[in-house]
Amino acid sequence: MNIPADLRYAKSHEWLRADGTVGISDHAQAELTDIVYVDLPAVGRVVRAGEVACVVESVKAASDIYSPVSGRIVAVNKDVSANPALVNTDPYGAGWLFRIEAADPAERDALLTVADYGAQVSGN
Repeated sequence: MNIPADLRYAKSHEWLRADGTVGISDHAQAELTDIVYVDLPAVGRVVRAGEVACVVESVKAASDIYSPVSGRIVAVNKDVSANPALVNTDPYGAGWLFRIEAADPAERDALLTVADYGAQVSGN
């Protein structure tokens, strides 16, 4: 399983890059299996940490994607709307979902480190 060290992770399997980019982890996309639809948030929308920001649908189920931090959505990845499989094939690259301008940068520090997230998904 791929867990990049330069990201922070929510317990609900979203990742956050320092520039505000958000996506779902490799573990999450593997659990969901084939993603067939992504409902992205509106640019300009204000969300709170832990609030549903968007939805991804796979052949198994629809899953809520939560914002890892509070802030304003400043960009969405339209490529995943056209090709939802990018979330499966490149969850940390081309499969990102949205970018957020964090209201409180300290919220990022409260997210899981790579070691903490690795322990969570491995069951340790």
